[in-house]
Amino acid sequence: MSEDSSRTMIAGRLNVETGTFALKEIPVPDPGPGFVRVKVEAAGVCLSDVHLIQGLLRPKFLTGNEVTLGHEVAGTVDLPGPGVASMAPGDRVVVQAGYEHNGVTLTMGVDYDGGWAEYLVVPAGVCVPLGEDIPFDQAAIIPDAVSTPWAAIASTAEVRPGEAVGVWGIGGLGAHGVQLLRMVGAAPIIAVDPIPEARARALELGADATLDPLAEDFASAMKAATGGRGLDAALDFAGVDAVRNQALASLGLRGRLVLVGLSGKPVTIGDSTGFSFSRQQVLGHYGSEAHHVPQLVSLTRLGRLDFAGSISARLPLSEAERAVKSLDAKEGNPIRIVLIP
Repeated sequence: MSEDSSRTMIAGRLNVETGTFALKEIPVPDPGPGFVRVKVEAAGVCLSDVHLIQGLLRPKFLTGNEVTLGHEVAGTVDLPGPGVASMAPGDRVVVQAGYEHNGVTLTMGVDYDGGWAEYLVVPAGVCVPLGEDIPFDQAAIIPDAVSTPWAAIASTAEVRPGEAVGVWGIGGLGAHGVQLLRMVGAAPIIAVDPIPEARARALELGADATLDPLAEDFASAMKAATGGRGLDAALDFAGVDAVRNQALASLGLRGRLVLVGLSGKPVTIGDSTGFSFSRQQVLGHYGSEAHHVPQLVSLTRLGRLDFAGSISARLPLSEAERAVKSLDAKEGNPIRIVLIP
């Protein structure tokens, strides 16, 4: 029996059958062969966590009825499991948000226990060395809040310098999307959000123009912002039908719409003939790939990216429920709320 088998910790647990979220005292997990126990130093709160609690998203591969939430995590290696020689206790790491097992992609905090806890056990291969330069709270949000828009921009949309790109929804994903588009040379970058504070934030982060999607002159304003050519790429971070319709109508020749926000609803192409004539595309997107988080850690350490302004609030793990409600209500128009165990 492990010396840790009698130790307990606090974790934010969701019962996916009843929809009940609560802080619970559970055993500290032990790492098996090839796994590592990480002491969680910071964990992000994502809208996906809110949707899980609300029942809008459901785990596909979870064993049992309960799961510890949290898929954005940074911390220190606490205990390497048997056979793990690549890292040692005290190593600073950021944790990838999932891994593939038996041909199935499992998501942390959804299909297996995540980081809204004092400790987390994950495969050693998903731990990315962090170095000493990036604070834990900023590192924690790289998986998902930053890596998802990065993967959407760099891999799915394949955005090139000089392309006109529209970003719908300047929340946690969209705000970073604007920063990343600026870094890769997209131009113009047009941020679309109904909230004035979000539009102002987009300009601070590097957008060239901002539009209110509810404005009567939206179509003409988008045409003017793109010099009449329409968008080369549109990124939907909202997952709302009206957004998708508006984004499709904003595409130019060979334009592509990337669906990042999840809605579970059908996508309708009104003018299918015009869509085909213009050789446009609709592309699905989910999460990121294994190489994206190390890329972003490197870019951050080299000073190409700075997430100091992305941390809207730091709350103790004991206030996880308050963090969820605050994010759901968009109190203070947050980018990311981070829990500190």
